[in-house]
Amino acid sequence: MKYEKYFDHTILKPDAAKADVERICKEAIEYDFASVCVNEYRVKMVADLLKGTDVKTCAVVGFPLGAVSTGVKVFETNSVIDAGADEVDMVINVGALKDKDYEYVYNDILEVKKACKDKAILKVIIETCLLSEEEKVKACELSVKAGADFVKTSTGFSIGGATQEDVKLMKDTVAGKAKVKASGGIRDYETAQKMIAAGADRLGTSATIKIVSEVVG
Repeated sequence: MKYEKYFDHTILKPDAAKADVERICKEAIEYDFASVCVNEYRVKMVADLLKGTDVKTCAVVGFPLGAVSTGVKVFETNSVIDAGADEVDMVINVGALKDKDYEYVYNDILEVKKACKDKAILKVIIETCLLSEEEKVKACELSVKAGADFVKTSTGFSIGGATQEDVKLMKDTVAGKAKVKASGGIRDYETAQKMIAAGADRLGTSATIKIVSEVVG
């Protein structure tokens, strides 16, 4: 199993400087990770640094709260794709989901998916730590209905991150119609293994080098 291709090597902290992003890209190329995940401002830089490699450029949209309008998310999506993003990780409108405004949540995801066209895959962050089990299931169902390629546990910026139980629930709910990305709190090899065993197809973490070092060590 090629563990490296499970990882989105992530740098989303607000104080990430150019040198930090350059280092992350070099590491991603060296270890052949799946992608480098960054905020919109750094997308073009990352796409240029990763050009000619097998490592994808991933951008977050509506991050980290998901509480902006659909139009803003679509604008962001178009912007990051124009800048070179191959993958888009969008945050759902958690408040709308809790209001049971499922039509809004569905259309929010659908419009971003339309903006992705065939240029970028879409991962939908449902922020599991804020949801009941019923809401997690509904968020996954709406994501699949809207054509998302992945459902993703967490932003890593809220009150909790990925759990094995949530990953398994999401995997069972999407039933092969989408993949699952676990993120938030994955900081060692043991946790990464548990997420993969629970059904994660991709892992988002800023501790990627530490985890891979534990594998080879």
